[in-house]
Amino acid sequence: MTTTPPGPGFPPPPGGSPGPAAPYDDAVRPVGPVGPGGPGHPAVGPTMDPAVDLDKAYPPLEYHLLQRAGDRGWWRGLVGVIALAAAMMLVLPIVTLVVFIAGVAVTGGDAGTAGDQMLDIENLTPLGLAYLMTTLALLIPAVWIVVRLLHGLKPRWTTSVAPRMRWGYFAACVGLSVVALFASLVMGVVVSALDPNALPGDTEVAGQLNAFTSTTRDFLVVVLLLTPLQAAGEEYLFRGYLTQVCGGIFATPRAAKAVAVLVPALLFALAHGVQDPPVFFDRFAFGVMAGILVILTGGLEAAIAMHVLNNWAAFGLALAFGDIAATLTPTGGSWLSIPVTLTQTLVYLGLAVLVHRWMGLARTAESPVLIASRGRVYGFSSAA
Repeated sequence: MTTTPPGPGFPPPPGGSPGPAAPYDDAVRPVGPVGPGGPGHPAVGPTMDPAVDLDKAYPPLEYHLLQRAGDRGWWRGLVGVIALAAAMMLVLPIVTLVVFIAGVAVTGGDAGTAGDQMLDIENLTPLGLAYLMTTLALLIPAVWIVVRLLHGLKPRWTTSVAPRMRWGYFAACVGLSVVALFASLVMGVVVSALDPNALPGDTEVAGQLNAFTSTTRDFLVVVLLLTPLQAAGEEYLFRGYLTQVCGGIFATPRAAKAVAVLVPALLFALAHGVQDPPVFFDRFAFGVMAGILVILTGGLEAAIAMHVLNNWAAFGLALAFGDIAATLTPTGGSWLSIPVTLTQTLVYLGLAVLVHRWMGLARTAESPVLIASRGRVYGFSSAA
């Protein structure tokens, strides 16, 4: 099929903003505007010839290409990335800190002490962990706002191609993540037998069960309740928005997929701060696996499920045997930890893709769904 490059498209309906113009077959063009009752009636905007194949006029889009169905302009992604970076590093931390301090003051606590505790990562407290997790969780509405205001898309398109959270698949992925984690633990036993210092963590306290105190209880409540939101916030930013921004840069399918996976994975690993190379590789490998899953499954469910379980396991082990503050900035380890990382990521990747296919879920947004999601897609103001 011969296509033409994106052009100016058709004017939007009154009050609308210009949408993107997509390539389409020379023989597939809108007819109109015409009135509902013929030439004597008011025009209602462009319509499609009844014989037009919607799949040709509106090609299905994979998850990383969904922003191509939004408002055009290369600058939108750039502005969005800058806005979300500022939100993550400056705006959300300040706003969350103010709200938390106000809450402590209202309940009769020492606001000054609470503020110091929340900013002291080395001597982490349950309040400080709640502050950090809440800040990251607020990335979810921040991403939604940017997608809506800058790209003209409904926020639910950052969740999946459905477009919604496919809860059945998410629940299945939680179970699959347990299987993958177990496989990595088995490999970890083998690696530890070869080198006791191979895996990151505080080896001095390994095997010593911590006492269960009121502080442990408070940490446990925070971890159980806020970890899913914290993990989802990171996934909506890195595997959601950044994946869709990077995927829309290149026209070549392979280049678009490669950039959509590798760039967010690299930024995800770098966002965790200074870290030893094996730990960095572990986070980068997770980002690559999660990015591939997002494209192959058409949504964030699998990535969020694995992220939640990983964090639950890390915090749980720290509460039971180590120092929870060390979980945020792990040190030590060796390159022998790579087999453990690869075992978990590859097992989970294979299982999640197989279950996705077995459940018969879509990995692309089909034309009827795209058209119904908003009044105009690909620059057309309406469709047959």
